[in-house]
Amino acid sequence: MLDRVLHHRPELQHPERPPILAGAHLAEEHRSAGVEEDPDDDRQQHGGAEKQEEEGQDRVCDPLDCAGYHRPVRVALIDAGAYTPPYDHRLAAALAGRGHEVTLLTAPFRFGEVPEPVGYRRIELFFPLSSSLFARAPRSRARLPLKALEYGPSMRRARRRLETLDPDVVHVQWLFRPELDLRWLRAVGAERPTVFTAHDLAGMLSRRRESWLPVLEAVDRVVVHSRRGADELVELGVPRAGIARIPHPVFERAGTTADGDARGQTLLFFGLIRAYKGVDLLLRALPLVARDRPDVRLVVAGDPLDSIEPLQSLATELGVNERIDWRLGFLPDHEVADVLAAASVVVLPYRRRVDASGVLALAIGHGLPIVASDVGSLGETVTEFGLGEVVPPEDVEALAAACIRLLGDDGRRDEAVRGAAKAREALTWEAAAREHEALYAELVRDHTRPGESLP
Repeated sequence: MLDRVLHHRPELQHPERPPILAGAHLAEEHRSAGVEEDPDDDRQQHGGAEKQEEEGQDRVCDPLDCAGYHRPVRVALIDAGAYTPPYDHRLAAALAGRGHEVTLLTAPFRFGEVPEPVGYRRIELFFPLSSSLFARAPRSRARLPLKALEYGPSMRRARRRLETLDPDVVHVQWLFRPELDLRWLRAVGAERPTVFTAHDLAGMLSRRRESWLPVLEAVDRVVVHSRRGADELVELGVPRAGIARIPHPVFERAGTTADGDARGQTLLFFGLIRAYKGVDLLLRALPLVARDRPDVRLVVAGDPLDSIEPLQSLATELGVNERIDWRLGFLPDHEVADVLAAASVVVLPYRRRVDASGVLALAIGHGLPIVASDVGSLGETVTEFGLGEVVPPEDVEALAAACIRLLGDDGRRDEAVRGAAKAREALTWEAAAREHEALYAELVRDHTRPGESLP
């Protein structure tokens, strides 16, 4: 089984080196199409090769082979749809904290405030009109035609900005339409190394598989979060050398990590509500759980992307609606903290494989026991660290039994809490930054032509 994790190069270990950017900057580009200033010259110049003396002889040190040499890398992170601002922010900040120059090219986030940049720059240049006009109705389907019209101008702005930034590496977090994105991705890749993180590889390949394969072949590296995702890429013909597995880090709670309502009886489903996430399975399991744990309650918290009425009707039909607290809509950070603090067990009854889960990362960060379907990174991570219970997907009885065990067995729950503590020590943003740093260093080295010197 493929588990290719790129290891940190010792020559890049210089934690005492300050970040290149002394502060954080946000540039918002909400200009009308066609009325656009030239981007500022963002390029940063770095010093030349270092000379060292060895046995009395001057020699030029190859920066990527000399121990003790720290070569800051200019990285452009791209999340054109602002799909995952928390992930983007934490990765960018962790890389900047290690001395790299990071610029995040993204769009305005439609569902609230985003974290202030720490040591990196965030430039909002994608889809300014649709983001502004539909700020009060972010789920409106009426914005989609306008967004489609903005696609071309947005990508041209991004290309011009990349020319000005002149990054060493372009790292794309999400793509919209692979058949359209492929053109600009290849053009960018002709000038510099490109990386694509397949956050939802299973979802990508279940839809328009033939459109995604050329994208996976066009970039220099594909980052995945799960072992199963890496294996699937190999099965599809992506070379092993072109794959890096970097696990999704944990979202730590601010301040002291709480262990939820450690002896309570509250199950929590949290996150975007989609059919594949199996909320209906959890509803069907709830009466079975209630037979053994009569005080059990369920909180369903999140933004419905699929219709919620069938789920609420099912809850009424099953006679469990009085046990359920429906907290629907996008939850700001303080409400997320509240629902996690009140939870006893987080339940992820997903039907299909996922290769990364921000909800799982939050649950671990808050020290909560987890019941998860054995799909992709969910089952992998829960099993690896002993975070709780793993059940077969779409098995209602197994799901109910797992919830009963964690709600009723203090020893089992305490073991899961200890597993979360171990996971928090291992799945840090610092560790992820080191993995990305090593990946970028390898790509920069490989893309340096003979006779050229690295900055």
